[in-house]
Amino acid sequence: MTFTAAVVQAGSVVMDRDACIDKAAELIREAGKRGAQLILLPEGFVPAYPWGLTFGASVGDRTAEGRSLFERYFTNAVEVPSPEVDRLCQAAKDASAFVGMPVIEREGALGRGTLYCTLLYIGADGTLLGKHRKLKPTAAERVIWGEGDGSTLSSYTTELGTIGGLICWENMMPMARMAMYGKGVEIYLAPTADERDSWQATLRHIANEGRCFVLGCNQYLTKSMYPADLPCIGDLADMPEVVSSGGSAIVSPFGEYLAGPLFDEEGILTAELDMAEIARGRFDFDVTGHYSRPDVFRLIVDESEKKSVVSGSITNLDALD
Repeated sequence: MTFTAAVVQAGSVVMDRDACIDKAAELIREAGKRGAQLILLPEGFVPAYPWGLTFGASVGDRTAEGRSLFERYFTNAVEVPSPEVDRLCQAAKDASAFVGMPVIEREGALGRGTLYCTLLYIGADGTLLGKHRKLKPTAAERVIWGEGDGSTLSSYTTELGTIGGLICWENMMPMARMAMYGKGVEIYLAPTADERDSWQATLRHIANEGRCFVLGCNQYLTKSMYPADLPCIGDLADMPEVVSSGGSAIVSPFGEYLAGPLFDEEGILTAELDMAEIARGRFDFDVTGHYSRPDVFRLIVDESEKKSVVSGSITNLDALD
């Protein structure tokens, strides 16, 4: 089986949820017109990956300006499910394409102050199949995002193949990668905010290690795309005009580029994925099959949902798990 996949390198309409969704929907439909049956957008696209912003936080101190910025970020985040998600699902349906759609998720009534860096999985029929929450925010991301748990280490069996993935630097967590390989992922989604050469090495390594196709997608973003009235906008004073140069790419199961990497502009990259390449690649390396040593190494993954409050009568502490 062969089909067309696309990665969409574009910048958010920073801190504007509705405008971001409008832009994402337009780009999804455009990729669909180009024949893409699988489409990936960049990390944190709705409402933004906030490069350069400190949110007024330092060790032992927070500023009023930083709190106002977080309020704006929080207000423009996406609840799942919601009418905003419905609009993204409609775009996927219009494009007749499976879509990996990164958003900043607000948990809603049960989590009134916590945001998550989330990847939504949307079917070609417009159905929200599920989501993955980033397991470990990196460095200052921990100021603004909570941590996901094993319950959203998800993969989906589709007519295109088994699709799953991880977000940005959690792709450099060997055990997280192994968990995804164990799910038989054939098409691995890796939205990111990393534009560096070393990230390209990560994409190619995952493809070669997992003998899977890898879609890496980043934003092209400039300082002029930030709203001028944003609290803490002064944080950007020393940053270059190009905040993120991109680096989106599509990689084969042998670690070779099929499209990209694309730098210094917005654009849609497409590539034909020949699924027979996976079997050809796993002939000599199957990371969870004949090239594993379960007699020596075993990975145990806890995929239970972790709740801070468990209601009801509990007579056995094991019930908490």
